[in-house]
Amino acid sequence: MDSSRERSDVELVKLAKGEDFSAFEELVHRHSGRIYSLLYRLLRNREDAEDLLQQTFLSAFENLVRFREEASFRTWITRIATNFALMKFRKEGKIQMVSLDDPQSYTEEGVPLPREIGDWSVNPGVTLERKELIETLEGAIAALPPIYRYVFLLRDVEGLSNKEVAGIMELSVSAVKSRLMRARLYLRDLISHRLKE
Repeated sequence: MDSSRERSDVELVKLAKGEDFSAFEELVHRHSGRIYSLLYRLLRNREDAEDLLQQTFLSAFENLVRFREEASFRTWITRIATNFALMKFRKEGKIQMVSLDDPQSYTEEGVPLPREIGDWSVNPGVTLERKELIETLEGAIAALPPIYRYVFLLRDVEGLSNKEVAGIMELSVSAVKSRLMRARLYLRDLISHRLKE
């Protein structure tokens, strides 16, 4: 095998299942930055994100032989991390279920979630420097209620499909689409409001 060629996740998983610990270490090295970033965005706490990052990869290592490779390793490890974060939120009572049939949904702070797209005639690229826009977006994502933040991060930031997100979150695909739409509208409304300020 050409040692200069980067091995794929599929190759590394097969080697790791054969007790090649360096192959698993390579998987950890390859995915830990992205998983930490996801956990931090979900939890908004560095220590919790670090703890769950360790738990995620420990769980992956312990259960690697059961990984059937029907999904990619990236999707599988993302699912493990998200499940740990969801368990933490549920244990702490931070996730509140919101009916998608409600006439109006509200954040935990009592702010109504928008149902329609507001006017976004102001061009954020002209109004704000790139750094300020990123900070505004990060702040807006952090302000999303967890049930919307999870779906938004998994779908729009991590790039998972609606079906993959539905599997991870144990939701229907239509519920994922609905929550994603609400998350996008909320973000757009909040960013538009901040740009006008």
